[in-house]
Amino acid sequence: MPPLESILSNLARAQKELLRAADNVPLEYWKTRPNEKAWSAAEVVAHLIIVERGIIATADRVTQEEPKEFPLWKRFHLPMMLVEARVVRRKTPVPLNPEMVREKEDMLAELRTVRERTLAFVDETRGRELSAYCWRHPFLGTMNVYEWLQMIASHEVRHTKQIREIAADLPKVIEGLQK
Repeated sequence: MPPLESILSNLARAQKELLRAADNVPLEYWKTRPNEKAWSAAEVVAHLIIVERGIIATADRVTQEEPKEFPLWKRFHLPMMLVEARVVRRKTPVPLNPEMVREKEDMLAELRTVRERTLAFVDETRGRELSAYCWRHPFLGTMNVYEWLQMIASHEVRHTKQIREIAADLPKVIEGLQK
């Protein structure tokens, strides 16, 4: 069993950094895209909510059954540092629900609520060995529950960088809007 405390620490640190980055996005520009091809900070947070909620729902479902067998060669996956690095940019296979794009404080509160559910799942399964429960990530490969929990943190680190980029680009957008 991997060290859960390390995963929990990574989850806490990732969310703390994300919330700090979100603080740099003014309320009135929360839903503003820095350019036509980029997401707004609100859209990034909506994506994080959708993904984390989906991971925990899947983890909850798969751990209710017997684990499926995956050959060793199918259990290899790309390292989490690639997720965090944000060197390779991918289009998400998870569609963004526009109804989730709301006011900043409401969205950040929902993000915290989703994390509480993640932590509740960890507490509910703490005495169990979950490394045999696996499912496939569309880009990274097959991962077990512990790796998926780490992926939540790494995914949040990745998108924290994106929110920082958005916050840095917003002054240019604001200047353009004021002309």
